Amino acid sequence: MKRFEELFAPHLDAAYNLARWLTGNDSAASDVVQESALRAFRFSQRFTDGNAKAWFLTIVRNESYTWLKAVAGRHWVAFSDEHSEEDELPSQAHSPELLAIHTENASLIQQALCALPPAYREVIVLKELEDLPYKDIALVADIPIGTVMSRLARARAMLKLELMKLHAHE
Repeated sequence: MKRFEELFAPHLDAAYNLARWLTGNDSAASDVVQESALRAFRFSQRFTDGNAKAWFLTIVRNESYTWLKAVAGRHWVAFSDEHSEEDELPSQAHSPELLAIHTENASLIQQALCALPPAYREVIVLKELEDLPYKDIALVADIPIGTVMSRLARARAMLKLELMKLHAHE
């Protein structure tokens, strides 16, 4: 138990973040992270050395895709506009106009990111939100580093295109 707490527990937030972006569903993300944590705990003796975060996120990625296959045919679910208690509270320095713009931009980015295919969404999430280096993304996604870089470049271009589409519809 102590080994799990030292190696993998610090990465539970990153695991949930990845699972939520891949599944598009809060409840599914929680289930995926719970199952992934159980697997990491059961098989922690297999992890001998290296990057614990990448190893754990690989399990989360695989569990997320297993969940997606189980609900095949289902459409991607857009994220809700609900905010958790942990969301950043507005400071008094922000005007209502700036807060409205920030909220609208965040919503557009979420919509655009949800429109990307999972393989592209995952590299964006792992790089831009989890700040993993290319080599760790390659481990998590089980693809060569060159593929990570090209997929990330393509994902960024696709994200830009989606944002432009959404902006045009305003």
